[in-house]
Amino acid sequence: MSVVKSVVEHAEEKMLHALTYLEDALSRIRAGKANVHILDGVKVEYYGNLVPLSNVATISTPDAKTITVLAWEKSMIKPIEKAIQDSDVGITPENNGEIIRLGIPPLTEERRKQLVKASRAEAENAKIGVRNARRDANDGIRKAVKEGVSEDEGKETEVAVQKLHDVYLKKIEEVLAAKEKEIMTV
Repeated sequence: MSVVKSVVEHAEEKMLHALTYLEDALSRIRAGKANVHILDGVKVEYYGNLVPLSNVATISTPDAKTITVLAWEKSMIKPIEKAIQDSDVGITPENNGEIIRLGIPPLTEERRKQLVKASRAEAENAKIGVRNARRDANDGIRKAVKEGVSEDEGKETEVAVQKLHDVYLKKIEEVLAAKEKEIMTV
């Protein structure tokens, strides 16, 4: 039983990882509202090393259309501004010498559709990860049956893995639907 149980636990761990990755990826997709997570991928050169922006500045959203970046060291304002411009965020920073502001422009209908398409692609990648976890678990179960685990136990475990698969696919669909609604809300 322990071999089969470990296979199921490993599969669930992989499925959870796919869901977590999707949530993280979708949090970086801009939906027309200020969200500090769109700057998560920005790296700044700090004393010769590339570090995440959040390691050298405070990032906040004073209102729904603005992100502010307050550098901890005044000398870091220019490198932070350059890092944001060079990133794929797509927003030009405004620097007043003290604080960097990012004005979030309203999204066009065409851009909203592109963002929904990108969100669906991320969701599909997560679904593929869940399906791969199911396949790997089923392969492990079949191998365990060949090594002496009863066929009934193998079938029951495959059913349990399928139920896990279905639960995680439903969760992925729910996360995607919420993100699509957020993007399409004007």
